[in-house]
Amino acid sequence: MRGLRVHWREGGSGEPIVLVHGIGVSGRYLLPTARLLEPTHRVLVPDLPGFGPSAKPSRALGVRGLARALAAWLDAIGVESAPLVANSIGCQIVVALAREHTERAERLVLVGPTVDAHARSFPRQAFRLALDTAREPPSLAAIVALDYLTYGPLRFLATARSALNDRIEDHARFVAAPVLVVRGARDALVSQRFAEELAARFANGRLVVVPDSPHAVNYARPDVLARLVRDFLSERSAAASD
Repeated sequence: MRGLRVHWREGGSGEPIVLVHGIGVSGRYLLPTARLLEPTHRVLVPDLPGFGPSAKPSRALGVRGLARALAAWLDAIGVESAPLVANSIGCQIVVALAREHTERAERLVLVGPTVDAHARSFPRQAFRLALDTAREPPSLAAIVALDYLTYGPLRFLATARSALNDRIEDHARFVAAPVLVVRGARDALVSQRFAEELAARFANGRLVVVPDSPHAVNYARPDVLARLVRDFLSERSAAASD
């Protein structure tokens, strides 16, 4: 959204790659993965409007509003297109962006994409979130708690409502870019069944499961995710040389 100040973290040089956070949290929990990608890429980690220290719009932005804000921020910093790596509701945001602006998303890496179609309700999502929280590294809890407090409960509920109504599986067939779906084997929010179904809905999608990882693979197993991202991007270079 134009006119709103967006805070972001940036490191490395070369081809840009953008990491997009989930609900309530800033991009801080994406930094373990971001740092591992910096030796080969210019890594950009924005806090979308309403999140972290970025400006707060008068009302919480829904999935499509956040996708428009992401597109506007990319315009503002002069990035025409880039691979997009996202976690949780961030996956819904980048898929919405890729559907509306095909040229903006070169490739998508969707880590724990929500919302699981087999548990699309507030009570079931809340239960799964609580279960997954117990599986995440303890150090993540402090980051999430502070970010949730900054974001606020009313904004959280409004964003969650939008996410529940946004069916990522219905948007998938409109996405032309290659897509890598990544699921932690211990992800309580996204079932194996849904991850498989979603990957199959993309024209060029596939699924990788990371053993012993919960929902936030980007924080719990950043080494594995960074390797998966690099391998996925290298496929593009190999295809171009054939």
